[in-house]
Amino acid sequence: MTTAETFNSWIKSPKPNPQASVRLFCFPYAGGSSTIFRTWSDSLPTTVEVCAIELPGRLSQIRLAPFTRLEPLVGAIAQVLLPYLDKPFAFFGHSMGGLVSFEVARLLRREYKRDPVHLFVSGRRAPQVPPPSPPIHALPDREFISEIRRLNGTPQAVLENTELMQLLSPIIRADFAVLETYVYTEEPPLDYPITVFGGLQDQEVSYHNLQAWEKQTNSAFSLQMFEGDHFFLHSAQSLLLQSLSQELHHITQVYEQ
Repeated sequence: MTTAETFNSWIKSPKPNPQASVRLFCFPYAGGSSTIFRTWSDSLPTTVEVCAIELPGRLSQIRLAPFTRLEPLVGAIAQVLLPYLDKPFAFFGHSMGGLVSFEVARLLRREYKRDPVHLFVSGRRAPQVPPPSPPIHALPDREFISEIRRLNGTPQAVLENTELMQLLSPIIRADFAVLETYVYTEEPPLDYPITVFGGLQDQEVSYHNLQAWEKQTNSAFSLQMFEGDHFFLHSAQSLLLQSLSQELHHITQVYEQ
């Protein structure tokens, strides 16, 4: 299940690693794709296989319409993941990816009695915390693009390219619809560790809202902050991967004994 050919259009493994002890499934932020994680294998332990989730509407999934609601998206991802859960696995998600990975983890527990060994959440407030600002996914184009620009996650050259934005805007809108129509449902806390990463200058997600993830686990919880805004996973990538690598090294040691 780990050769390049066996990974389907939903799962991208830049460096397939059949000998890996643990698979790390990585979930992108709104508007993002699997390419965010294409070089991560170079900085993580060789005992870890990086498997990036490709959401519908982009790259190899370009022909599939993007989801606009979280529940069907989570259900589809869980179905795709099941054949790849034949060894210990962990989840990493940034922003939207943090919420999606959390709900996929809860669905796997609820319906399949399967759990990741660790949940890594980056740049996303805890699910029980209400949204701090009004929804933007239904705004007119000008206002919508203005909000996307404010978030600072899309290059200026892309924002100013009208044709490119005509392609990207529906995908980004759909992703924001997934987030902004989400309704949290209380379930028992997870039974494995949660590690949360945040940006010190992130205007969207406060330290308090990151700390609130502690309520979602019965196990260990840790929170680490990095220099940078909401997209610190790019600006502080080397430090983030160093921290992630240390955590994953401890995890893989357990499964190699």
